[in-house]
Amino acid sequence: MPSQTALELLQGHFRPFAHLNSAVSLLSWDQETYMPAGGGQARAEQIATLQGLAHERLTAPETEELLGQWMDLNTGQPLRNSAGELDDVTLALLRETWRDYHKAVQLPNDFVCRLAHTCSLAQQVWAEAKTRNDFASFLPHLKQIVDLKKEEVTYRGAATHPYDALLDLYEPGVTTASLTALFGALKAKLVPLLNRILESPVRPSEEILKRGYERERQLELGRAILTAMGYDFGCGRLDVSAHPFTTSFHSTDVRLTTRVSEEDFTGSLFSCIHEGGHGLYDQGLPAAYYGTSLGEAVSLGIHESQSRLWENCVGLSRPFWQHFYPLLRRTFPAQMQDVSLDALYTALNRVFPSFIRVDADELTYNLHILLRFEIERDLMEDRVRVEELPALWRDKMQAYLGIVPPTDREGLLQDVHWSIGAIGYFPTYTLGNLYAAQFFDQAKREMPDLIEHIAAGDLIPLKQWLNDKIHRWGRLHTADELVRRVTGEPLTLAHFMSYVEDKYAEIYHLEKETA
Repeated sequence: MPSQTALELLQGHFRPFAHLNSAVSLLSWDQETYMPAGGGQARAEQIATLQGLAHERLTAPETEELLGQWMDLNTGQPLRNSAGELDDVTLALLRETWRDYHKAVQLPNDFVCRLAHTCSLAQQVWAEAKTRNDFASFLPHLKQIVDLKKEEVTYRGAATHPYDALLDLYEPGVTTASLTALFGALKAKLVPLLNRILESPVRPSEEILKRGYERERQLELGRAILTAMGYDFGCGRLDVSAHPFTTSFHSTDVRLTTRVSEEDFTGSLFSCIHEGGHGLYDQGLPAAYYGTSLGEAVSLGIHESQSRLWENCVGLSRPFWQHFYPLLRRTFPAQMQDVSLDALYTALNRVFPSFIRVDADELTYNLHILLRFEIERDLMEDRVRVEELPALWRDKMQAYLGIVPPTDREGLLQDVHWSIGAIGYFPTYTLGNLYAAQFFDQAKREMPDLIEHIAAGDLIPLKQWLNDKIHRWGRLHTADELVRRVTGEPLTLAHFMSYVEDKYAEIYHLEKETA
C-alpha cells in the first residue's frame, strides 16, 4: 500500500484544485451543449477566473513546501533519505505531481488567464465561422492563440524544437523528431497500400448509408450500443454538440456528446462508439486517487487508443455487425430492408479520400493527422503565417489525398482544436490508432474467444480487460511503461499495419504482397 501520509496530504491539498478544474470543465461542456449564444462573453470571463484560481492553487507556496518534503524540486527526483522509504505507488504519485506542478509554475498566472479567456471567446467565434464558412472572422482569434502558444513555449524553456513543449503536454516524452520519424515510416507503408486499394475494381457502395435517418432513432441506437459496451448511464449522459467530445468531472460523472446528420447515420453512431471508448476509460480510472495525478489518464495517445479500439477494431468489424445488424434493421427498417450484412460491412469500411477528418477511413485518417502535425510544427517554427493556412491546407490536401476542399468549412475550419488552444493534440490521434491495434492484438491473445464474444454481442469481457490492463492504473506508469507491461513490447507499427492490410486485402480482393 502507498504511504498514507503522502497520499492523504497530497489528496487533501490537490482536491480543491481538481474541483476547480471540474467546474471549468462543466462550464465548457455547457458552452458547447446548452449555453445560449448571448452568454459567450460572460462565460469566457467565468472560465478565465476559475482557471486562474486553479493555477494559483497548484502553484501556491504550500505546494512547493509539501512536495519538498520528499523531492528535489529542481530535478523531480526523490530526496536521498526518502527514496528507500517510499513504495512504488507513492513514488509514482510524487513523480506525476511534480510534473504537473513543474508545468504549472512555468506559466505566469496572468498568462493562464489570458489564454483561457482568449480560447473561450475563440471557440464561440470558431463555431459561428464554421457555420458561415467565414475564416476571416476567425483569423484574428487564431492569430492571438498562435501568438499565445509561442509565448507559452518561451515560458516552457529550452527544447530541441519549439513544438516539443506543446507535444509534451498531451503525450509526455514524445518529441517532434520522434514523431517525424514514426509518421514518416507510417506514411511510407500507408501510401502504397492506399494506392493498391484505389486501383482495385472493388467499389463498395456508400448510398445505403445516406438514405435519411431520423435523429431520435440515431440517438436511441447510439445509447443501445453504448450500454452494450458497458458505459454506465447512471454515471453519464449523451448529448449533441457541433464537435463530439467527452468530459469527465469524476469517474461517477462522465458525459459524452455526438453529432447528428439526418442524411447519414454513421457520423452519430461512430461518434457514440468513439466517445464511449473515452468514457469507459474515464469511468474506469481509480476513484481512490481522485484529486491527485494518479487518478487521471496517462496520456492522450493512450486515451485515444481506447476510443479508436472500440470505434475501429470493434465497431467496424464484421463480428460486431453479425450481432448488431438486426438492431440496425429494427431501428431503420425502411432504409435497411434491402441491405445485406456484407453490403453494410463493406460500405462502412470503404476507403476513399475525404475532406473531413472525422469522416475519414482508417487509412486516410492518418494522412489527415500528418497534415495537421506538419502545419502545427511549421507554425511554431515561424515557417508559415496564420494568414497562409487556408492555401497551405488546400495544397497539402492535394498532395496527400489528391483532393482540394471547396470551402474553408471543409478545410481548416473543420476542427475545434485550434480554437481552444490545443496545438500539439492532433498527433495523439494517430498514436492512438497504433496503440489500439497493439492492445487489441494482446486482448485476443489473452482471450482466445474474444471474437466469439463480440459476434454474440457480449462486449463486457473486452471492457473488463481494458479496465484491468489500462484504465485502473491511471498515471501510475508512463505511456511507454504501460504499453510494455500490457503487450510486452514498445509501441510499434507492425500491429496496425497487419490489421489494416488483412482487413482491406479481404474487402478489396488484394493480392498478398511478397517480400
